[in-house]
Amino acid sequence: MLLWLRNSFLTGIVVSAPIGATLWLVWSFLRWVDGRVVPLIPAEYNPENYLPVAIPGLGLIISVVALTFLGAITANIFGRSLIGMGERIVERVPLVSSIYGTVKQIVQTVLSQQEQSFDKVVLIEYPRKGTYAVGFVSAPAQGEIAASLGEDVVGVFIPTAPNPTSGFLIYEKKKNLTYLDMPVDAGAKLILSAGLVYPNGAGRQPDESKRTA
Repeated sequence: MLLWLRNSFLTGIVVSAPIGATLWLVWSFLRWVDGRVVPLIPAEYNPENYLPVAIPGLGLIISVVALTFLGAITANIFGRSLIGMGERIVERVPLVSSIYGTVKQIVQTVLSQQEQSFDKVVLIEYPRKGTYAVGFVSAPAQGEIAASLGEDVVGVFIPTAPNPTSGFLIYEKKKNLTYLDMPVDAGAKLILSAGLVYPNGAGRQPDESKRTA
């Protein structure tokens, strides 16, 4: 009986924990956005001033509408002219121009449909011989890097666990990488869980053909 109760309790945790964590994260995100956007709305235009209760997600809705409206305006010639004028002003400010240029490049890379995100999950011998780290292939070497190292070199991002927002960018020859079958999102879960969550197919023997020559 006690064993059944224990197993049922643990099963309940396994089922409810992901749902509860997801709801909590969504609710926290909505509150965070509302707390920063809603106070910017003039009192006479704030719907919450005319309702007995607050509207969860109002800030997010307003943000989406405002960004969509801004995108529609900047899509025409007049809007692009204004953006270009503003960018020329920003480029003349030493520190601000560097920050703006970097952020703009990152956003365009992430959101552009033409750009690719991480391509493959690989094992790379790092930081010493006989020790392997999980990495993500970003892009082939270009420019001076390709000229110095050769064309058969790719960039590999090695994230830190369990915080994948930081890590190391390493350029390595393709022949020294072991390509894995797992998709990129599964590799990200592996990093986030510090190796505790492994994608389906765990336990398969590595395929030597995956190691490029």
